Amino acid sequence: MLRVPDHWIWDSWIADDGDRYHLFFLKAPSALGDPDLRHTSARIGHASSLDLIEWEVHEDALRPYHRGFDDLALWTGSVARGDDGVWRLYYTAINTEGRDVRDQRIGMAESQDLFTWRRAADQPLVTPDPRWYRTSETWRDPFVFRAADGWHMLITARSPHEPRLRDGVLAHARSDDMVHWELGPPLTEPAQFGQLEVSQVRHVDGRWLLIFTCHPDEQAEPQPYCTWLVTGASPLGPFDIAEAQPFMREPRLFAAPLVRRRDGTWALIGFREPHDFRIVDPIPFP
Repeated sequence: MLRVPDHWIWDSWIADDGDRYHLFFLKAPSALGDPDLRHTSARIGHASSLDLIEWEVHEDALRPYHRGFDDLALWTGSVARGDDGVWRLYYTAINTEGRDVRDQRIGMAESQDLFTWRRAADQPLVTPDPRWYRTSETWRDPFVFRAADGWHMLITARSPHEPRLRDGVLAHARSDDMVHWELGPPLTEPAQFGQLEVSQVRHVDGRWLLIFTCHPDEQAEPQPYCTWLVTGASPLGPFDIAEAQPFMREPRLFAAPLVRRRDGTWALIGFREPHDFRIVDPIPFP
């Protein structure tokens, strides 16, 4: 289990270098008093582990930049390594000139070793197109992965054409080089969810899985489960969100990375809602 003294920690994601698991997570000082204030004070912490249980906490991976589109707070993202050996961290950014937490942008940082990161984009990588997406409030949690035709990014977004709590979609962008991105229509169709947060695509036991988080308050037909799964025929689906099933063993596990352990088995880690700001020990999956 991971705790950080004097800090709240919540959403997390993992990069595996083949030796150690590197956990990147959102953190904010608990001295703020009110947990709701953490969203405008968040930065990206870093810890590593050999077994997903005992963690060594390192210096923060990334903090808000002194100016620009990411000068207020940094939110959830993902890490992927390119063919050039460079690790790239894609993150959600909040800035002081926007509409508070509703002005969400996508940024990128680069590293050779997962420890020292430099901001590598002075403008947002990809912005919502009003043909397919609402242009305010929800544009976050970039998840980057490789498929046969290149690199793909999924982004938590909302359809401009559907009623609230049934408008959640995953925006989809593609890249050849992990740096320049072309946005397209959503990968998923709207269903019974208002937001598909912290998405991941994993190949588990011969099947492709899309995993996402949706708080009960963001579900049109609320259930006490936050982690949802749906299968597809390929890493790009198609994924029928209307057929998503909850992970019921830990109904309140939120923003839960699905990780392959060294013995080949899979596990979920994450933090429990509400306001239990620590990363739990691995929970076997399925």
